[in-house]
Amino acid sequence: MADTLVLLLLMIDATVRVATPLVLAALAGLFAERAGVVDIGLEGKMLGAAFAAAATATVLGSPWLGLLAAIAVAVSLSMVHGVACIRYNGNQVVSGMALNILMAGLAPTLAYAWFAQGGQTPMLPSNLRFMPIVAPFHDTLAGIPVVGALWSRVHGHNALVYAAALAVPLTAFVIYRTRFGLRLRAVGENPQAVDTAGISVAGLRYRALLINGVLCGLSGAYLSTAHGAGFVRDMTAGKGYLALAALIFGKWRPVPTLLACLLFAFTDALQARLQGAALPGIGQIPVQAIQALPYVLTVLLLAGFVGRAMAPKAIGVPYVKER
Repeated sequence: MADTLVLLLLMIDATVRVATPLVLAALAGLFAERAGVVDIGLEGKMLGAAFAAAATATVLGSPWLGLLAAIAVAVSLSMVHGVACIRYNGNQVVSGMALNILMAGLAPTLAYAWFAQGGQTPMLPSNLRFMPIVAPFHDTLAGIPVVGALWSRVHGHNALVYAAALAVPLTAFVIYRTRFGLRLRAVGENPQAVDTAGISVAGLRYRALLINGVLCGLSGAYLSTAHGAGFVRDMTAGKGYLALAALIFGKWRPVPTLLACLLFAFTDALQARLQGAALPGIGQIPVQAIQALPYVLTVLLLAGFVGRAMAPKAIGVPYVKER
């Protein structure tokens, strides 16, 4: 019984850590797509932010400066996407894919040119990373049976994990309880009505992409300066696409999107523990088959539920003001 509880708590802990970048990226996509802008470029923004955070922390000696650099890069990429799609009415999917392709090549190229370590940044020591936050009364609670085990799973995460947890209720409040959120939802459903009311459609969409960039910056910085210890080529490993899938599966709502991210993260954490496992009568499961579990789950869920998810009506449609 004790071993089962320990295993369960370890799985919960791993799920929370793996879910953090997914939650931040999915919420970033929520702001953009609620405003009517398709954001398939989450992957590229996360990758660019991850490189910026690790490179800046290495050169300037501060993870917080790395975080600011990550946000600056992600916001810049969001604005590029906005100019292409809002100002020039470009194809939003093509623009997002262009960002993904650009950063997949540019980030490791810059890393190779600046650090000469095969397309990655130097390993970050603990003082240049976001390390777990330890409460003053941790030792007291840790000694209590059961409560101590539960406390150890909730306590001891880094600042970006808690930021992701706070971002979910904050996003729900902004989307459903503020004037900005009402206008944001309206511009994703009927931009003509918003324009008729005298509100700038382009201005709302740019503000949504600004928030999108901040959240993508947090997500990318988490990968390289909190969960990891530096930037490596393609370190996002499709997490931007998983976050987009979680957003669709969550029907563009904050709490269901969070649950979808936790489901994908749990599958990812599970595959890490199943590697090397053997099934009776079958033998050892190939590592490649286990590693594919999160992506197989994504395809199955989207194939079964995407038809029931109603996207914002104006998503992906450039708005041209009538004269």
